[in-house]
Amino acid sequence: MTYSEQFANYIVNLRFEDIPKDVIHFTKLCIIDYYASLLKGYEAAPAQMMNDVAAILGGEPQATAVSGLKTNITNVAFINGGASHVIELDDIHKASIVHAATAIMPAAIAVAEWKNVSGEKLIEAIIAGYEVAFRVGETVTPSHYYYFHNTATCGTFGATAAVAKLLNLTEEQIVDALGSAGTQAAGLWEFIEDGAMSKQLHPGKAAMNGIISCLLAQRGFTGAREIFEGRRGFFNAMSEQYDVTKMTHQLGEQYKIMENSFKVHASCRHTHAAMDLALQLHDIGVQKGFDQISKIEVGAYKVALDITNDSNPQSIYAAKFSMQFCVALALLKGKGGFNEFNHETLKDQPIRNVMKKLEVYVDEDIDEKYPNEWGAKLHVFWADGSTSKLVSAYPKGDPENPITEEDFVQKFLDLVPLEKQQKEDIIDKLLSLEKIAVHDLIESIHPKVLNSLN
Repeated sequence: MTYSEQFANYIVNLRFEDIPKDVIHFTKLCIIDYYASLLKGYEAAPAQMMNDVAAILGGEPQATAVSGLKTNITNVAFINGGASHVIELDDIHKASIVHAATAIMPAAIAVAEWKNVSGEKLIEAIIAGYEVAFRVGETVTPSHYYYFHNTATCGTFGATAAVAKLLNLTEEQIVDALGSAGTQAAGLWEFIEDGAMSKQLHPGKAAMNGIISCLLAQRGFTGAREIFEGRRGFFNAMSEQYDVTKMTHQLGEQYKIMENSFKVHASCRHTHAAMDLALQLHDIGVQKGFDQISKIEVGAYKVALDITNDSNPQSIYAAKFSMQFCVALALLKGKGGFNEFNHETLKDQPIRNVMKKLEVYVDEDIDEKYPNEWGAKLHVFWADGSTSKLVSAYPKGDPENPITEEDFVQKFLDLVPLEKQQKEDIIDKLLSLEKIAVHDLIESIHPKVLNSLN
């Protein structure tokens, strides 16, 4: 069997009643985390621009975007994919380097609303989407990641898997859909060089293309049967080296979604281990005085520095991808959340002074353990001759260093721009999602979102 055929067989045979209760509950927490980023993210300019474009394109009112716009399912997935990614607080899977929610959930929820399916069916589809996206990402990481944004490329396959499940595609149709998904999978890292908005386009297009791939396959539109392993397929074209054993190892026996990680800092995940360490030294810095820092050394894995080695970010967005800024911010402010990344902190002179004393380097021990560990070392040298040295293997939010259900809820409450009672009502709906129809969830959110954000 080809890899597409094996995935298709898995998707068709996945059943809600076979899924362990802890996996179902964890999936609902993933959805809460997604909505926290989505409902806050629409405030950002890129998300509103994407909404404007979707409104111009028009379409049948099949589903509801975060803005309240009723339009076709591809437009909704496009808008919500961008909005849920823009504040840099969406989930992440270490081994695959995929932000799964922002590519998979916009597609799945739009189709689920359109087809008025049950919450059970939505949960089932999301689990299938995560399984496929993570496995593809693990197979091609890390070589694929240097040029390609895994959320965009591997996320396209995940969105396709989720939508295929919701549309009850046959195995043959799913193979075709994955073929069409693979030929659309794209997303280059070049945007990082100047902080361009393309990063928001990536999950929006991944979600959109997943829907298109499935709708085409449903009508008999064929796709490459060996889109992954073929001579000119995804693996050979988009990675220097890959490990195909990751594609199907224990497929159907484990739930990859349980390996998901979550963000507590509003920045690139590669900065989080170092930020966690900087937070631990905040009180010492207050006591000694941050002007008493002589030097800071930050050791990380190579991939982290490929993405975040920026000693002079000139925008808030660029600051989120600057190891130097993120560490200095966490050290001086004692926080690294959404509200800490602003124009004031971007130009803050004490932060800039600390950044000038900060050196980053690839630590061999840390690098060797990546991607199983996204660790960091932090070494602060003080003017009085003392030093502070800390090491972290797992950032807060990793499965090995988890956040609690209360943390998920609090993150939602802190981020979402709605009244407290409205937010609590939405959380109650999400925590009992398997007992309601998706349409009921959307109807409970839509007027609240519309009244608050527009």
